[in-house]
Amino acid sequence: MIRIAPETEADGWEIEYLLDTAFTPGRTALSSYRLREGVEPVAALCLTARDDDSGASLAGCIRFWPIKAGGRRVLLLGPVAIHPTRQGEGIGARLILESLDRAKSEGWNACILVGDEPYYRRFGFAKSEVLRFPPPTNPNRVLAKALQADGLDGIEGEVTRWVES
Repeated sequence: MIRIAPETEADGWEIEYLLDTAFTPGRTALSSYRLREGVEPVAALCLTARDDDSGASLAGCIRFWPIKAGGRRVLLLGPVAIHPTRQGEGIGARLILESLDRAKSEGWNACILVGDEPYYRRFGFAKSEVLRFPPPTNPNRVLAKALQADGLDGIEGEVTRWVES
């Protein structure tokens, strides 16, 4: 049985190890990482998945970051990582569904990610024709989802780092 819980500071090293295992250390070269630099994640939406019986084994994690698109603050989903030995158990889906429910409850209007449309389509994400991620992002992998009615209205153009004003 998997227990979903908010990420804590103590989870940090284990999450970094999982991300390196799932994506290789070269993951930080991706353009989505440039959007995260110097920006705090949305802590209330960053979740971990652990085995309920012992709580010792990190099976997966998901993180969210504020970004700017169309001059508005929206969510960037990612990374979401599942330990290679635990893939195919539905852990990723549980993390995504739980965190998107929380995001909606907290009043976030929209969520954007860079990923595989066939996988994320089942969560309501669709290819965005109007968002431009920093290069070298493949535009066919830029996906968006409204979290509120009309949540994607005005969300277009260049996607940039969120800077508190």
